[in-house]
Amino acid sequence: MTTGGVVIVGGGIGGVSTAIALRSGGFTGDVTLVDAGAFPYDRPPLSKEFLEGKKRLDDISLQPPQWYDDNKIRLLTKTTAAALHPSTGEVELSDGTRVRADRVVLATGGRAARPPIPGVDSRRVHVLRTLTDAERLRTALRPGARVLVVGAGLIGAEVASTAVALGCEVVLVDPVLPPLAGAVGAEIATWLHDLHDKHGIVTLRSGVASMLETPSGIDVYLTSSDTILRFDAVVLGVGMIAETSLAESAGLDVDAGIIVDRTQTTSNPAVLAVGDPARVRHEGALLRRTEHWEAAQHDGRRAAAAILGIAPPVVTAPWFWTDRHHLHVEAVGSIADAERTVYRGVLGAVPFAAFGVTAGRVVGAVAVGDSQAVRAARRLIDRAVVVDPDRLADPATDLRKLLRG
Repeated sequence: MTTGGVVIVGGGIGGVSTAIALRSGGFTGDVTLVDAGAFPYDRPPLSKEFLEGKKRLDDISLQPPQWYDDNKIRLLTKTTAAALHPSTGEVELSDGTRVRADRVVLATGGRAARPPIPGVDSRRVHVLRTLTDAERLRTALRPGARVLVVGAGLIGAEVASTAVALGCEVVLVDPVLPPLAGAVGAEIATWLHDLHDKHGIVTLRSGVASMLETPSGIDVYLTSSDTILRFDAVVLGVGMIAETSLAESAGLDVDAGIIVDRTQTTSNPAVLAVGDPARVRHEGALLRRTEHWEAAQHDGRRAAAAILGIAPPVVTAPWFWTDRHHLHVEAVGSIADAERTVYRGVLGAVPFAAFGVTAGRVVGAVAVGDSQAVRAARRLIDRAVVVDPDRLADPATDLRKLLRG
C-alpha cells in the first residue's frame, strides 16, 4: 500500500485533467491513476480518425508516457477499482491490491447504452465507447458493407459519416427529427441532418423494433415499416449509461449519476466525482449530467481545486464540437431558446455562424468552419455584453471589438 495522496479512478479526460491540475497546482502528495485500458486515451477520435485507421493509440493518448513519470503520477493500467473503503481510506483494485488515499476522485465514465430490443446482443450489433469497440467496429466497416446506424446524435452522425467515407452503404435511423435541435436549434439541426443525404446516406425517421441475426447478415425490423432490411452490421449510437456501481456500493448518493456539489464533492467529503457520471445538485435541484469533453476537463480542474483548497476556476459557457462529412461544427451556450437568431453569413454557405440573442445579449452560438466566431461568442456570453445585432451579423465586423462594447 502507498500512504496518503489521491487515487483517481478512470483515465479519461476527466481523470487525467484532475491529475494535471493537481500537479500544476502544486500538489506534492502521491497521485495514483487507475485505468482499465492499456493507456489513457482521448475518446473523440474513436468515431473519426481512429475508426478510419488514420490514427493509432499512440496518436490519441491524452499524455505521452514520459509525462506520467515526469510528474510522478503512478499509472496503473489494465486494472479497475473493485471497491471503495472510505472508512479506512483505501481503494481496493480488481487484483486485490489496496491503495491508500486521503481523497478519491471517481472518473468512472459510463458504458454505451443497449436498449432492450430483441436481437440487440447479436455479434453483428456494435457500440462505440472504448478503444476495443472501435477496433472491433473498424473490421466491420469494409467497403461495400451494409451498415445501419441507430441514433443520429453526435456519435451516430460521426460514425455514419466515417462509414460512408470508408465505402459502406449506410442507413441512419432516428425517431426524433431533427436530431440535436435542442443543442443547435431546429434550423441548423435540420441542415446538419440533411448533409447525410447529400453524402449518400439514407436517413429514416424510425426506431428499431427487433433484429435477427442470419447466416448472411442481420435482419432489422423498423418501427415505421413492415419491411425487413438486411445489413452486415448495426451500430447503436443511442446514448450512454453513467457508471455508478462503485459509488453505490460505497454508499454515496446516486440518482442517474453520482451526485456532487459545485466543487465535485460527493456525499462523502473524501470522495469526488468528475466527468460523465457526475451530476450536480445546486440549491436543492439536481441538474442534468453533462457528457461533453470540455465539461469533464473542467470537472477535473474543479475537483483538483477542492483538494488543493484553492478557489475553483471561473465557470464559462458550455462548449462542444462535432465533425461530420469533413465539416467542423462548434457550439457554445444555448441557442435553441434564444429570443432571436442572428446569422453571420448564410446558413449552409460554409463558413457561417449563428448567434442566439436574448435581451440584447448573446446567449449561444453555433458555427460551421468558423472557430473564431465561437471563441468570440463565448467571451460575449461570459461577460454579458450588450451587442448590436447588425454588427454581429456583418462579416466585416471584428467580433473582438464587440467585447469592448
